[in-house]
Amino acid sequence: LTFNQLTLNRNKNPQMNRKYEGMLILKTQGSESSVDDLVSAVAKEMEEEGAKLDEVQQVGRKKFAYPSNKIDGGHYVNYHFEAEAPTISKITERLKLNNDVHLQHYRRVD
Repeated sequence: LTFNQLTLNRNKNPQMNRKYEGMLILKTQGSESSVDDLVSAVAKEMEEEGAKLDEVQQVGRKKFAYPSNKIDGGHYVNYHFEAEAPTISKITERLKLNNDVHLQHYRRVD
């Protein structure tokens, strides 16, 4: 095989979906909507960017060890989903614009 044939074969392969876990801390202070509404709104945004949600675990509200951006605690939520690798950066950038998301962290599970 020549170099060009190898390059063409590699580009034809579809992206692999991998399993990810996302830990998000949602701001609930001063929020008019319920926690369930916030959790489902964030899940919807993730799905719009191409993630396929498997499970959503609400860990609950916890206080921080020290105030972060004048917030003393938040609602922790684990999102388990499948997505292609570039989707993670799309989700991260989109949720940075959401004022209800205080912190987000993603890791690959498989």
